[in-house]
Amino acid sequence: MPLLSPVDLEGVKVTYFPSRLLRRLYWSPPMARALARQVAGFDAVHLHAVYLWPIWAGARAARAHRVPYVISPRGMLVPELMRRKSRWTKAAWIALVERANLEGAAAIHATSAVEAAHLAGFGWKLPPIATIPHGVDDPPAPSAAALSPDVAAAVGGSPPVLALGRISWEKGLDRLIAALSLAPAARVVIAGDDADGHAAFLAAEAERFGVSGRVTILARHVAGVDKEALFTAARVFAMTSLSENFGLAAFEAMRRGVPVLTTADVGMSEIVHDAEAGLVVDPIPAAIADGLNALLGDPARSRIMGESGRAVVVGQYGWPTIARRMETLYRSVGRADRAGDAGG
Repeated sequence: MPLLSPVDLEGVKVTYFPSRLLRRLYWSPPMARALARQVAGFDAVHLHAVYLWPIWAGARAARAHRVPYVISPRGMLVPELMRRKSRWTKAAWIALVERANLEGAAAIHATSAVEAAHLAGFGWKLPPIATIPHGVDDPPAPSAAALSPDVAAAVGGSPPVLALGRISWEKGLDRLIAALSLAPAARVVIAGDDADGHAAFLAAEAERFGVSGRVTILARHVAGVDKEALFTAARVFAMTSLSENFGLAAFEAMRRGVPVLTTADVGMSEIVHDAEAGLVVDPIPAAIADGLNALLGDPARSRIMGESGRAVVVGQYGWPTIARRMETLYRSVGRADRAGDAGG
């Protein structure tokens, strides 16, 4: 990918900047210089994520040029997750950098009421929080391409409970595995990129609970026909995360008519509940097992839930609808309507 020159990415001009030192924070002096030159020409700035140098640099440049900016923390300011990983480092960064960035924003974008509540809980002097969920893509056209052998094996046999996404401790997959000892009809397929070798831990948990014969772990990135085959085979989609600002994979499952089992700590659980698109359960193995038993034991009810979820996602959460809501947010904070201020 060329650096420092705009490239066309699906109709959008995107510039990539090098980061040669402090790459964990994505420190990039060329980006800082570009921001200093160009930010004043924009009506608004949108910053995504926290704990990264470009976010600090973007907010700093926007404030210097009096350009309003929006921050989307993307679920990275959840107290429980902060306590469990790099607690003191994150606390210091928040105190020195992130709090000022958030309090100086024109608005904060949250993807769910759960995330908005976490942010409000800090007690800071925050700007308005706009809750706008993710949009979801339509499924791709059917393909005749061959499945990967591991996926073909995973979708054979009884329809599985699918957990698709990054395999990490935040996803609460150990709770799902523990629930299998109380849900004898459930077979689980866990698929996604392995974070820090967590897949090995889950395999050991399956052995410990005596359910390894009903657990398949595909510890790799799954996309294309493989991903669609997993969704097609799934009887239930499970998302039992410790915390999830939204839960896009579960939303993708809803778009495909798969009923969802989720915990209340997942942001999109409120949509599952309101749409009657599945079950929202307590984040403990016994409650997860009860939910699995209910969904697997009543296929007719599960199909109705799946279709209800599909209808809601198609009708309310397609990208055109979400784009209009984001445009409204930008217009509410942008300075396009202040063009005459200099002469007034």
